[in-house]
Amino acid sequence: MELQLETVALFSLKLAYETEDSSPILRDDLVMGDYQRDVFELLVRRGNVGAIQLKVDECVGLALEAIGGVDKPLGRELRRLAAEFTGIQTLEKLDAPLVALKDYLKDIQ
Repeated sequence: MELQLETVALFSLKLAYETEDSSPILRDDLVMGDYQRDVFELLVRRGNVGAIQLKVDECVGLALEAIGGVDKPLGRELRRLAAEFTGIQTLEKLDAPLVALKDYLKDIQ
């Protein structure tokens, strides 16, 4: 799950900050500092669903702004997927919405 969480953060931050004339954002870039796999691993070990959702929501919020907000079709779908992820109450049930969110962010890169 930690890798999936880090990937959602990476794809979100790529949408928000990566430009055509710059080098690509990688997992070890400074912008990924608070969203690296080890940070998510700690939160997963603690079972802190709220903190996991907050971190993902921060990244998705940046991606949402980058694609034009909820007034655009891509933004509406991203917000829907993010809301589904945020609505989950247990760690065990996060997987399916997390994969859907990751796959969507990958597709709109």
